[in-house]
Amino acid sequence: MSIPRVLSLRLSPDGSRLVSVVQSLNPDGKSFGTALWAIPVDGEPYRLTRSAKGESAAVFTAAGDVLFTSSRPDPTVKEPGEEVPALWLLPRAGGEARQVATRAGGIGAVRTVGDVVVFAADVLDGEESADADKRKARKDAGISAILHEGYPVRYWDHDLGPGRTRLFAARLGDDRLEDVRDLTPDAGDALREAGFELTPDGATLISTWTTYLAKGESRTDLVAIDVATGERRVLLTEDGYDFGGPLAVSPDGARIACARDRVTGLDVSARSELWIADLATGQGRAYAGDLFPANVEWAPDSSAVYVAADHQGRRPIFRVPLDGETVRLTQDDAAYLGLSPSPDGRFVYALRSAVNLAPAPARIDVATGEITDLPTPAPRPEIPGTLTEISATTDDGATVRGWLALPEGASADNPAPFLLFIHGGPVASWNDWQWRWQSWIMAQHGYAVLMPDPCLSTGYGQEMIDRGWGNWGPRTQADLDAIVDVALARDDIDSERVAALGGSFGGYMANWLAGHTDRYKAIVTHASLWNLDQFAGTTDASMYWQREFGEPGGERYSLLSPHHSLDKITTPLLVIHGDKDYRVPIGEALRLWWDLRRTEVDSKFLYFPDENHWILKPGNAVAWYETVLAFLAQHVLGQDWKRPDSVA
Repeated sequence: MSIPRVLSLRLSPDGSRLVSVVQSLNPDGKSFGTALWAIPVDGEPYRLTRSAKGESAAVFTAAGDVLFTSSRPDPTVKEPGEEVPALWLLPRAGGEARQVATRAGGIGAVRTVGDVVVFAADVLDGEESADADKRKARKDAGISAILHEGYPVRYWDHDLGPGRTRLFAARLGDDRLEDVRDLTPDAGDALREAGFELTPDGATLISTWTTYLAKGESRTDLVAIDVATGERRVLLTEDGYDFGGPLAVSPDGARIACARDRVTGLDVSARSELWIADLATGQGRAYAGDLFPANVEWAPDSSAVYVAADHQGRRPIFRVPLDGETVRLTQDDAAYLGLSPSPDGRFVYALRSAVNLAPAPARIDVATGEITDLPTPAPRPEIPGTLTEISATTDDGATVRGWLALPEGASADNPAPFLLFIHGGPVASWNDWQWRWQSWIMAQHGYAVLMPDPCLSTGYGQEMIDRGWGNWGPRTQADLDAIVDVALARDDIDSERVAALGGSFGGYMANWLAGHTDRYKAIVTHASLWNLDQFAGTTDASMYWQREFGEPGGERYSLLSPHHSLDKITTPLLVIHGDKDYRVPIGEALRLWWDLRRTEVDSKFLYFPDENHWILKPGNAVAWYETVLAFLAQHVLGQDWKRPDSVA
């Protein structure tokens, strides 16, 4: 928990330095804080900010100053208001940061070009000028109620409303932002979780815009908003597709690069593709085949796009030219994000990580592909073991691959107990460093950890996703069985002392395995789906779920819900869930726990009243690991149960 973590990376306009948000443990040991660090491209990192409230959303102005958001108090105000994120500016020349804008509902993402600044803010319905008074009236009256007239009402870990996102334009002044204007007074819910970018001349804002349809459905388009007038036109829209992030406008202002996501259905699987369109006409097409774009940035001459996308258990950087073939730029085993091409076109700066490598800044030579790790404000931890790649051929002839973390000292004379880690998503991949499900903590305790990419995983072409679409349990289990067989055949792994762990979709599969095999000595199921019919209407995004599984009560629910195999579960289960999880609501764990109790399955329930889909607070994370390790020690290693001190 005390290891600092590099979270982001952005290059200054002149290409001389990077700025990064670094997270670290606060002095109280109970929470994390964030700070901004500068990383000169040819020097050592140095801290830019230090505040109790932390900093985020850092961007550079044209002059090289840094704009960021923070809830830190403004020392120039005699009576500070609510502690919500405000916009601050840190001069390039040094000195104290100063607050340049604030809103009663806080300020979110920010973009700037020249002297133009656009930011997102949460505003109650009605005139923006009355927002602060309305909020005060609600607070004084003790009102927390939210009246909904549409769907959704929650998102991941927070309630939606009563405020809604709007976009504001302003100019950088000498002291504060000037000429602040509401660009989207009629947005309603259209900008919920919006992504947006400015054109290089600062004249046009490109933003996602969501339209809510009948029966809880929605469609997301891209719109172009005139920064001077607020006039809005639809730029990209197409039946059967959503357009969204990552977004990037070409330096010449002619094109937009984004993701075009296929609207799924019972027989229509998830597909995301790089889409490049003309900003004047909206005409565009798909590029780069089966790549699911995770990060997109333009080359400075606007001739190509750099894309980070999952590929065979890695996330390389690809160069996608407007005319010509896509080329893989990085050839190592790493996963890249935070792409920042240098102004001269020679390099791409990025955060480089891998399953066995914590994120840190790197420089990639565009001409040669040479990778240079830069000095980092958060040194990478040592890895207590080795990483090996394995693969298997499944019953239908497909190849399934994965990463195997082996502890130090594992050998034929000292075979390691085995843990299967099943990833969430399910449209995802094991290819990156994990600060939560950290396999190397398990390896440090002597376990070999397999992280496979079964069907539905990204980076293996559309067919791999199609294989598991609407067939989660059986097809995924067959893939997992095949690669687990390969792992357990190794002489440095103990084929008798085995367990399975999974979270979210991985938790669904953990529950599925519990009712369909007795190969595992113990199963840990975190934030898991148990009763699919129940889950379908209580998750925060029922519309996405029901596209694949149909209306509640349909055939796929009866075929694929793990709770139908309750009577076959004999494996000990550790159930883990956070009460603030809205993606997989706590009702799944409560029902699972009751079902295990009434059928007398050996089980425990680790419950977090104040956590969500992820266990984020340092003390709770320690309790998570200690409880999981104690449960595994009992059922896999044959030790007596010892209740961890952290949950005593």
